[in-house]
Amino acid sequence: MFFTVPTLLTWARIVAIPLIVGVFYLPWEAATRNQVATVLFVVVALTDWLDGYLARRLNQSSAFGAFLDPVADKFLVCAALLILVQLDRVNALIALVIIGREIAISALREWMAQIGASRSVAVHMLGKLKTMVQMVAIPFLLFDGALFGVVDTRIWGTALIIAAAVLTIWSMVYYLQKALPEIRAKAR
Repeated sequence: MFFTVPTLLTWARIVAIPLIVGVFYLPWEAATRNQVATVLFVVVALTDWLDGYLARRLNQSSAFGAFLDPVADKFLVCAALLILVQLDRVNALIALVIIGREIAISALREWMAQIGASRSVAVHMLGKLKTMVQMVAIPFLLFDGALFGVVDTRIWGTALIIAAAVLTIWSMVYYLQKALPEIRAKAR
C-alpha cells in the first residue's frame, strides 16, 4: 500500500529531511535558522506517531509501511546528527555510536528475519526509550539557545544525547544477546 494516508505521512517525513538540512544553508541569523530547523524537526518527528496512529485507526497497516517507517526515522535521526556534528554541537563519536548501532541492528534484524528468528530481535522497550531520548535531545541541540529564557538547551541536549548514546549501546547489547542463541543454533 504505497499511497495510504499513513504511508504518505512517512514519505513526507523523508521528503522533509532536505528541508531541515537546507535551513542551515539559508542566509538567516543563526538563531532564526536554529528555531526554524527545530520546529521542522519536531513537526516531522510527530508525524511518526501520527502515521502509526492512523495506520491502526484506519486499518491501513501494511508490510511496506512497516518497512518504510523505521527507515524514515533512521534517515531523520542520521541527517540531524550529521548537521549537529557539522555545527559542533554533537561529538562525532556519539554520532558514530548512534548511527552505527542503527545500521548494525537493522542488519541483524534483516538477517534474523531471513533465518526465521525475527521474534528474537523484536522491538523492545529499551529501544523505544533510546529513541524517545534521542528525539528530545536532537531538537534541544538544534535550538541551541535559552528556551523560554530559562532552559539552556545546549546543556540539556548534550546530557540527553550522551544518555541516548548509553541507551544505544545498552539496547544493542540487549538485541545481540537475544539473537545470540539463534546465531549459535544456525552456525552448527
